[in-house]
Amino acid sequence: MVMLQDGVLAFLSAVGLTALVWVIGGALLHVGRPEIPGLLLVLPLRGEALAMEADVRELRRVQSGLPGSKIILEDHGLTEDARCLARYLADREEGAELVRAGER
Repeated sequence: MVMLQDGVLAFLSAVGLTALVWVIGGALLHVGRPEIPGLLLVLPLRGEALAMEADVRELRRVQSGLPGSKIILEDHGLTEDARCLARYLADREEGAELVRAGER
């Protein structure tokens, strides 16, 4: 029984030490994430753009992993209501911009 307890204790110690090394190593390696200046995440929009909000949310999620990137909502003939929504989303999101097609 003592041998089983010693084995479990050794296993848990090894797992704990491995986890500790993994966390410290990960923290050291991800400290200096490189920026990619000028990276544009372009979302072309046309018509009513029914999935625009979900698409912008997904681009925001992707942007969080790419420091220095910018979201561009590109108007390829949006309706007036959709353009107002796109303008609102661009104003609300940091690092986002609404442009007409061909401006960039």
